[in-house]
Amino acid sequence: MLRYRSAETELPGDPVLLAARLAESGLFDQYVVYEREGDCWFAGGALGEIVVDRSEIRARWLTDETVTPLGAHPLRQVQEELAAMDVAGWHAYGWMAFEFSHLHTDRPDRAGDDRLLHLVVPHSEVRLRQNGARVRSTDQETLESLVALLSEPTVPRTAEPRPIEVSGTGSGYPEMVSEALEEIRTTELQKVILSRTLTIPFPVDFVATYVHGRTHNTPARSYLLNLGGRRVVGFSPETVAEVDADGHVVTQPLAGTRARGLGEREDERLRAELLADPKEISEHVLSVKLAEEEMATVCRPGSVLVRDLLSVRQRGSVQHLGSSVHGELADHASAWDVLRAVFPAVTASGIPKGPAYDCITRLERERRGIYSGAVLMAGSDGGLDAALVLRSLFEEGGRTWLRAGAGILSGSTPERELEETCEKLRSVAPYVVPAQPARVVAPSLQG
Repeated sequence: MLRYRSAETELPGDPVLLAARLAESGLFDQYVVYEREGDCWFAGGALGEIVVDRSEIRARWLTDETVTPLGAHPLRQVQEELAAMDVAGWHAYGWMAFEFSHLHTDRPDRAGDDRLLHLVVPHSEVRLRQNGARVRSTDQETLESLVALLSEPTVPRTAEPRPIEVSGTGSGYPEMVSEALEEIRTTELQKVILSRTLTIPFPVDFVATYVHGRTHNTPARSYLLNLGGRRVVGFSPETVAEVDADGHVVTQPLAGTRARGLGEREDERLRAELLADPKEISEHVLSVKLAEEEMATVCRPGSVLVRDLLSVRQRGSVQHLGSSVHGELADHASAWDVLRAVFPAVTASGIPKGPAYDCITRLERERRGIYSGAVLMAGSDGGLDAALVLRSLFEEGGRTWLRAGAGILSGSTPERELEETCEKLRSVAPYVVPAQPARVVAPSLQG
């Protein structure tokens, strides 16, 4: 069994800035940064890798590769493949697409032909805390390089963002909302989240955008990925699933939105309006009820309870109604069973989920991919932490874009839901930093 070499070091600055330094170090061709509860985790390189598509799961450990047909419980297969990774105390990092949900329906063909999940067990890992860092690597030379990088004082980064205009760009969205409202009136559909995309017309510096955007956001989780040809930076407002090593389980549905950042008096007025709006309260309570029901399928009987019901959570440019649903893991279940039970988040799909998938597939027309899926980390101790992928910037296949949605139910109006997407886009759109052109150094002239 492989073992990580490790070192402890003091932290000379902000964990976010140091995580950005590691991402830009050039030591790794792919990496994940995941911020949770004040700590930044950096994962570089890949000892092992797991990729899932509609028909198979591909696993690699060092140079050994296997391909297995996908069965009825794909996440249990993922769990088994991770358990076979031959390194002590591993963590896995990566993402899960919204369309993974279709694998658990009678229409798995809707999952498409792209990757649905991509996880890596890193070659090197750094946990950055306010008072120090723990560095791990299977290679002594890389370990020393990482410690050296962390020993240098951090310098606040200067960034010149190019703000993206988000209003007046909702072509077709109000019409899509109107169609959804008709379905809600005439079918069993109660709520559906519909989204729209906004293309970024220039190359983006993802690391600088992460640092700059993080200073202006108050996320539940943040992340920066460069993995398998996909790049994502985001400031997640909520978690899909949190499972600790002792089996305590949490999901945190947020539903109901108003803008913030408009001044203390206006923010407070909008907060009071949010707490009094029947449509927003109804949307939130419906979401919490479904989250309770899903949690009950994987938690000990009687252990599921709601805390902080209808509390207001401040998340960047918006404020949401939020609640926390807690439970204790059932003896028969694992963290991966929890993720299957609650994924995709009810606040990014709809109620009931089956009809919501139908509506999303028909009206949005383009696959969501990582958007409204999850960025996650999991551990050999049985823990798992999955952030809902919202308030994010994406790049894949030479295209860069933002995406945001709104919850549609019977009390919705197309105009208000369009404005809500604008409010959410403003958590990222003002902080997008253009990539600087590569500097060409002229050869020196000799004699």
